[in-house]
Amino acid sequence: MRFVVLGAGAIGGAVGARLFQSGHDVTLIARGEHGRALQSGLVLEAPDESATLPVPTVSDPAQVEWDEGAPERTVVLLSVKGQHTDHALTQLAVAPTATPVVCMQNGVENERRVLRHFPNTYGMCVMCPASQLRPGVIQLHSAPVSGLLDLGRFPSGVDSAGQAIADAIDVTAFQSVARPDIMRWKYRKLLMNLANAIEALSGPEHRFGPLAREAQREGKEVLAAAGIAVASSEEDRERRGDHLQLSPTRSGEWQGGSSWQSLARGAGSIEAEFLNGEIVLLGALHGVPTPVNALLQRLALRAAAAGAPPGSWSIDDLSEKAGIRPGE
Repeated sequence: MRFVVLGAGAIGGAVGARLFQSGHDVTLIARGEHGRALQSGLVLEAPDESATLPVPTVSDPAQVEWDEGAPERTVVLLSVKGQHTDHALTQLAVAPTATPVVCMQNGVENERRVLRHFPNTYGMCVMCPASQLRPGVIQLHSAPVSGLLDLGRFPSGVDSAGQAIADAIDVTAFQSVARPDIMRWKYRKLLMNLANAIEALSGPEHRFGPLAREAQREGKEVLAAAGIAVASSEEDRERRGDHLQLSPTRSGEWQGGSSWQSLARGAGSIEAEFLNGEIVLLGALHGVPTPVNALLQRLALRAAAAGAPPGSWSIDDLSEKAGIRPGE
Protein backbone atom coordinates (compact mmCIF):
# COMPACT_ATOMS: atom_id res chain seq x y z
CA MET A 1 0.00 0.00 0.00
CA ARG A 2 1.32 3.41 -1.02
CA PHE A 3 0.27 6.70 0.58
CA VAL A 4 0.04 10.07 -1.14
CA VAL A 5 -0.46 12.92 1.34
CA LEU A 6 -2.13 15.93 -0.25
CA GLY A 7 -1.58 18.77 2.18
CA ALA A 8 1.54 18.02 4.21
CA GLY A 9 0.91 20.50 7.00
CA ALA A 10 0.70 19.66 10.70
CA ILE A 11 -1.55 16.60 10.39
CA GLY A 12 -0.69 15.43 6.89
CA GLY A 13 3.02 15.88 7.48
CA ALA A 14 2.90 14.11 10.83
CA VAL A 15 0.99 11.09 9.53
CA GLY A 16 3.13 10.91 6.40
CA ALA A 17 6.28 11.03 8.53
CA ARG A 18 5.13 8.25 10.85
CA LEU A 19 4.08 6.02 7.93
CA PHE A 20 7.46 6.68 6.27
CA GLN A 21 9.26 5.74 9.49
CA SER A 22 7.30 2.46 9.49
CA GLY A 23 8.60 1.58 6.03
CA HIS A 24 5.64 2.60 3.87
CA ASP A 25 5.97 4.17 0.44
CA VAL A 26 4.93 7.79 1.09
CA THR A 27 4.80 10.84 -1.18
CA LEU A 28 4.02 14.28 0.21
CA ILE A 29 2.38 17.01 -1.87
CA ALA A 30 3.06 20.53 -0.65
CA ARG A 31 3.65 23.90 -2.23
CA GLY A 32 5.21 27.22 -1.36
CA GLU A 33 7.97 27.76 1.15
CA HIS A 34 6.90 24.76 3.21
CA GLY A 35 6.96 22.50 0.17
CA ARG A 36 10.39 23.73 -0.83
CA ALA A 37 11.72 23.14 2.69
CA LEU A 38 10.36 19.58 2.65
CA GLN A 39 12.48 18.89 -0.42
CA SER A 40 15.49 18.94 1.94
CA GLY A 41 13.79 16.60 4.40
CA LEU A 42 10.86 16.72 6.80
CA VAL A 43 11.98 17.76 10.26
CA LEU A 44 9.86 15.78 12.71
CA GLU A 45 9.91 16.89 16.32
CA ALA A 46 8.22 14.88 19.07
CA PRO A 47 8.67 14.97 22.84
CA ASP A 48 10.85 11.85 22.68
CA GLU A 49 12.68 12.33 19.37
CA SER A 50 13.83 14.66 16.63
CA ALA A 51 14.62 13.45 13.13
CA THR A 52 15.03 14.69 9.58
CA LEU A 53 13.25 12.31 7.21
CA PRO A 54 13.86 12.18 3.44
CA VAL A 55 10.19 11.77 2.55
CA PRO A 56 9.71 12.24 -1.22
CA THR A 57 7.88 15.51 -1.86
CA VAL A 58 6.30 16.94 -5.00
CA SER A 59 4.28 20.09 -5.59
CA ASP A 60 1.37 18.71 -7.64
CA PRO A 61 -0.58 15.42 -7.97
CA ALA A 62 0.33 15.43 -11.67
CA GLN A 63 3.89 14.58 -10.57
CA VAL A 64 2.72 11.35 -8.88
CA GLU A 65 2.89 8.10 -10.84
CA TRP A 66 -0.67 6.79 -10.45
CA ASP A 67 -1.26 3.07 -10.95
CA GLU A 68 -4.19 2.81 -13.36
CA GLY A 69 -4.01 -0.98 -13.26
CA ALA A 70 -4.38 -1.26 -9.47
CA PRO A 71 -5.66 2.11 -8.21
CA GLU A 72 -6.71 0.69 -4.84
CA ARG A 73 -3.04 0.24 -3.88
CA THR A 74 -2.46 4.00 -3.69
CA VAL A 75 -4.29 5.78 -0.87
CA VAL A 76 -4.72 9.55 -0.88
CA LEU A 77 -4.64 11.10 2.58
CA LEU A 78 -6.42 14.41 2.03
CA SER A 79 -5.33 16.80 4.74
CA VAL A 80 -5.87 20.27 3.33
CA LYS A 81 -8.18 22.61 5.23
CA GLY A 82 -11.84 22.49 4.25
CA GLN A 83 -11.66 25.78 2.36
CA HIS A 84 -9.07 24.20 0.04
CA THR A 85 -10.86 20.92 -0.69
CA ASP A 86 -12.40 22.02 -3.98
CA HIS A 87 -9.03 23.09 -5.34
CA ALA A 88 -7.49 19.82 -4.16
CA LEU A 89 -10.17 17.86 -6.00
CA THR A 90 -9.39 19.77 -9.17
CA GLN A 91 -5.75 18.75 -8.77
CA LEU A 92 -6.72 15.14 -8.06
CA ALA A 93 -8.50 14.82 -11.40
CA VAL A 94 -5.33 13.03 -12.57
CA ALA A 95 -5.89 10.18 -10.10
CA PRO A 96 -7.95 7.08 -11.05
CA THR A 97 -11.53 7.35 -9.82
CA ALA A 98 -11.19 4.08 -7.85
CA THR A 99 -8.42 5.59 -5.70
CA PRO A 100 -9.27 5.46 -1.97
CA VAL A 101 -9.38 9.00 -0.55
CA VAL A 102 -9.30 9.53 3.21
CA CYS A 103 -10.60 12.88 4.47
CA MET A 104 -8.36 13.48 7.48
CA GLN A 105 -9.89 16.94 7.93
CA ASN A 106 -12.00 18.80 10.42
CA GLY A 107 -15.66 19.35 9.61
CA VAL A 108 -18.21 17.06 8.00
CA GLU A 109 -18.61 18.50 4.50
CA ASN A 110 -15.38 17.30 2.90
CA GLU A 111 -16.55 13.71 2.52
CA ARG A 112 -19.64 14.80 0.58
CA ARG A 113 -17.52 16.81 -1.85
CA VAL A 114 -14.95 14.06 -2.30
CA LEU A 115 -17.62 11.42 -2.91
CA ARG A 116 -18.73 13.33 -6.01
CA HIS A 117 -15.38 12.39 -7.56
CA PHE A 118 -14.13 9.27 -5.77
CA PRO A 119 -16.54 6.45 -4.83
CA ASN A 120 -14.04 5.03 -2.32
CA THR A 121 -14.24 7.89 0.17
CA TYR A 122 -13.37 7.53 3.85
CA GLY A 123 -13.80 9.83 6.81
CA MET A 124 -11.21 10.14 9.56
CA CYS A 125 -11.68 11.59 13.03
CA VAL A 126 -8.36 13.21 13.89
CA MET A 127 -7.35 13.68 17.51
CA CYS A 128 -3.75 14.85 17.25
CA PRO A 129 -1.97 17.81 18.88
CA ALA A 130 0.39 18.78 16.07
CA SER A 131 1.85 22.04 14.78
CA GLN A 132 3.37 23.37 11.59
CA LEU A 133 4.56 26.90 12.27
CA ARG A 134 7.88 26.89 10.39
CA PRO A 135 8.55 25.67 6.85
CA GLY A 136 9.62 22.04 6.80
CA VAL A 137 9.11 21.48 10.54
CA ILE A 138 6.31 19.32 11.97
CA GLN A 139 5.81 19.16 15.73
CA LEU A 140 3.97 16.28 17.41
CA HIS A 141 3.18 17.23 20.98
CA SER A 142 2.08 13.87 22.42
CA ALA A 143 4.13 10.80 23.25
CA PRO A 144 4.33 7.85 23.25
CA VAL A 145 1.00 7.96 21.37
CA SER A 146 1.12 10.69 18.71
CA GLY A 147 -2.64 10.80 18.17
CA LEU A 148 -5.87 8.91 17.50
CA LEU A 149 -6.86 8.49 13.85
CA ASP A 150 -10.05 6.43 13.63
CA LEU A 151 -11.60 6.02 10.18
CA GLY A 152 -14.43 4.42 8.26
CA ARG A 153 -16.04 4.33 4.86
CA PHE A 154 -18.30 7.26 4.00
CA PRO A 155 -21.19 7.47 4.62
CA SER A 156 -20.89 4.31 6.75
CA GLY A 157 -19.35 0.89 6.96
CA VAL A 158 -15.97 -0.81 7.15
CA ASP A 159 -14.47 -2.56 4.14
CA SER A 160 -11.18 -4.36 3.54
CA ALA A 161 -9.47 -1.22 2.23
CA GLY A 162 -10.52 0.84 5.23
CA GLN A 163 -9.38 -1.86 7.61
CA ALA A 164 -6.03 -2.10 5.81
CA ILE A 165 -5.50 1.66 6.08
CA ALA A 166 -6.35 1.61 9.80
CA ASP A 167 -4.00 -1.35 10.33
CA ALA A 168 -1.16 0.45 8.54
CA ILE A 169 -1.58 3.55 10.70
CA ASP A 170 -2.04 1.55 13.90
CA VAL A 171 1.47 0.08 13.73
CA THR A 172 2.95 3.59 13.82
CA ALA A 173 3.02 5.85 16.88
CA PHE A 174 -0.60 6.69 16.05
CA GLN A 175 -3.58 4.56 17.04
CA SER A 176 -6.33 3.84 14.51
CA VAL A 177 -9.62 1.94 14.74
CA ALA A 178 -11.81 1.17 11.74
CA ARG A 179 -15.38 2.25 12.60
CA PRO A 180 -18.63 1.64 10.70
CA ASP A 181 -20.11 4.88 12.09
CA ILE A 182 -17.22 7.28 11.61
CA MET A 183 -19.46 10.29 10.96
CA ARG A 184 -20.96 10.01 14.47
CA TRP A 185 -17.44 10.62 15.75
CA LYS A 186 -16.76 13.41 13.30
CA TYR A 187 -19.88 15.24 14.45
CA ARG A 188 -18.62 14.96 18.04
CA LYS A 189 -15.33 16.45 16.87
CA LEU A 190 -17.27 19.19 15.06
CA LEU A 191 -18.88 20.24 18.34
CA MET A 192 -15.45 20.47 19.92
CA ASN A 193 -14.10 22.43 16.95
CA LEU A 194 -16.72 25.15 17.41
CA ALA A 195 -14.31 26.62 19.95
CA ASN A 196 -11.48 26.83 17.40
CA ALA A 197 -12.49 30.35 16.36
CA ILE A 198 -12.48 31.48 20.00
CA GLU A 199 -9.02 29.98 20.48
CA ALA A 200 -7.77 31.77 17.36
CA LEU A 201 -9.36 35.12 18.20
CA SER A 202 -8.79 35.23 21.98
CA GLY A 203 -6.34 32.48 22.94
CA PRO A 204 -6.35 28.75 23.81
CA GLU A 205 -7.13 29.41 27.47
CA HIS A 206 -10.68 30.43 26.50
CA ARG A 207 -11.73 27.41 24.45
CA PHE A 208 -13.57 25.90 27.44
CA GLY A 209 -15.19 29.09 28.72
CA PRO A 210 -18.78 30.38 28.66
CA LEU A 211 -18.62 31.59 25.05
CA ALA A 212 -17.44 28.17 23.86
CA ARG A 213 -20.16 26.45 25.85
CA GLU A 214 -22.80 28.64 24.20
CA ALA A 215 -21.44 27.91 20.72
CA GLN A 216 -21.55 24.21 21.52
CA ARG A 217 -25.05 24.47 23.00
CA GLU A 218 -26.22 25.93 19.69
CA GLY A 219 -24.42 23.13 17.88
CA LYS A 220 -26.04 20.38 19.94
CA GLU A 221 -29.48 21.92 19.46
CA VAL A 222 -28.97 22.16 15.70
CA LEU A 223 -27.73 18.58 15.32
CA ALA A 224 -30.66 17.30 17.37
CA ALA A 225 -33.12 19.25 15.21
CA ALA A 226 -31.48 17.84 12.09
CA GLY A 227 -31.72 14.29 13.46
CA ILE A 228 -27.96 13.76 13.15
CA ALA A 229 -26.39 11.03 15.26
CA VAL A 230 -23.44 12.16 17.40
CA ALA A 231 -21.03 10.12 19.49
CA SER A 232 -21.58 10.97 23.14
CA SER A 233 -19.11 12.86 25.28
CA GLU A 234 -18.77 9.69 27.38
CA GLU A 235 -17.76 7.70 24.29
CA ASP A 236 -15.25 10.39 23.39
CA ARG A 237 -13.70 10.39 26.86
CA GLU A 238 -13.44 6.61 26.84
CA ARG A 239 -11.76 6.64 23.41
CA ARG A 240 -9.26 9.28 24.43
CA GLY A 241 -8.46 7.72 27.79
CA ASP A 242 -5.03 8.98 28.80
CA HIS A 243 -3.46 8.45 25.37
CA LEU A 244 -2.78 12.10 24.54
CA GLN A 245 -0.07 13.42 26.84
CA LEU A 246 1.04 16.95 25.92
CA SER A 247 4.77 17.60 26.19
CA PRO A 248 7.10 20.16 24.56
CA THR A 249 9.31 19.38 21.59
CA ARG A 250 12.71 20.87 20.78
CA SER A 251 10.97 23.96 19.35
CA GLY A 252 8.72 24.44 22.35
CA GLU A 253 5.25 23.69 23.66
CA TRP A 254 1.95 23.34 21.84
CA GLN A 255 0.50 26.84 21.43
CA GLY A 256 -2.83 26.37 19.68
CA GLY A 257 -4.85 24.26 17.29
CA SER A 258 -5.39 24.40 13.53
CA SER A 259 -7.32 27.69 13.38
CA TRP A 260 -4.89 29.39 15.79
CA GLN A 261 -2.04 28.19 13.56
CA SER A 262 -3.73 29.55 10.43
CA LEU A 263 -3.64 33.04 11.94
CA ALA A 264 -0.14 32.54 13.35
CA ARG A 265 1.18 31.62 9.89
CA GLY A 266 -0.73 34.46 8.21
CA ALA A 267 -2.35 31.89 5.91
CA GLY A 268 -5.02 34.34 4.74
CA SER A 269 -7.84 31.86 5.26
CA ILE A 270 -9.36 29.84 8.09
CA GLU A 271 -11.72 26.87 8.24
CA ALA A 272 -14.46 28.53 10.32
CA GLU A 273 -16.87 28.32 7.38
CA PHE A 274 -16.83 24.53 7.68
CA LEU A 275 -16.94 24.44 11.48
CA ASN A 276 -19.09 27.23 12.91
CA GLY A 277 -20.51 27.75 9.42
CA GLU A 278 -21.78 24.16 9.32
CA ILE A 279 -23.88 24.88 12.41
CA VAL A 280 -25.09 28.14 10.90
CA LEU A 281 -26.13 26.32 7.73
CA LEU A 282 -27.95 23.53 9.54
CA GLY A 283 -29.58 26.05 11.86
CA ALA A 284 -30.96 27.96 8.88
CA LEU A 285 -32.24 24.75 7.31
CA HIS A 286 -33.96 23.56 10.48
CA GLY A 287 -35.15 26.81 12.02
CA VAL A 288 -32.69 26.95 14.94
CA PRO A 289 -31.06 30.32 15.78
CA THR A 290 -27.24 30.23 15.84
CA PRO A 291 -26.12 33.82 16.55
CA VAL A 292 -22.91 32.92 18.42
CA ASN A 293 -21.64 30.58 15.71
CA ALA A 294 -22.57 33.09 13.02
CA LEU A 295 -20.57 35.78 14.83
CA LEU A 296 -17.56 33.54 15.40
CA GLN A 297 -17.53 32.48 11.76
CA ARG A 298 -17.70 36.08 10.54
CA LEU A 299 -15.01 37.42 12.89
CA ALA A 300 -12.64 34.52 12.23
CA LEU A 301 -12.95 34.96 8.47
CA ARG A 302 -12.35 38.70 8.81
CA ALA A 303 -9.29 38.14 11.00
CA ALA A 304 -7.76 35.70 8.52
CA ALA A 305 -8.44 37.96 5.54
CA ALA A 306 -6.92 40.95 7.36
CA GLY A 307 -3.82 39.01 8.41
CA ALA A 308 -4.60 39.57 12.09
CA PRO A 309 -2.45 37.60 14.54
CA PRO A 310 -4.00 35.09 16.96
CA GLY A 311 -5.35 36.62 20.14
CA SER A 312 -6.32 39.90 18.50
CA TRP A 313 -9.62 40.00 20.45
CA SER A 314 -9.88 40.10 24.23
CA ILE A 315 -12.29 37.48 25.53
CA ASP A 316 -14.28 40.25 27.26
CA ASP A 317 -14.80 42.15 24.00
CA LEU A 318 -15.57 38.99 22.06
CA SER A 319 -18.04 37.77 24.68
CA GLU A 320 -19.72 41.17 24.91
CA LYS A 321 -20.17 41.25 21.14
CA ALA A 322 -21.77 37.80 21.35
CA GLY A 323 -24.01 38.87 24.21
CA ILE A 324 -22.33 36.47 26.67
CA ARG A 325 -20.92 37.44 30.03
CA PRO A 326 -17.40 35.96 30.43
CA GLY A 327 -18.06 34.96 34.04
CA GLU A 328 -21.33 33.13 33.39
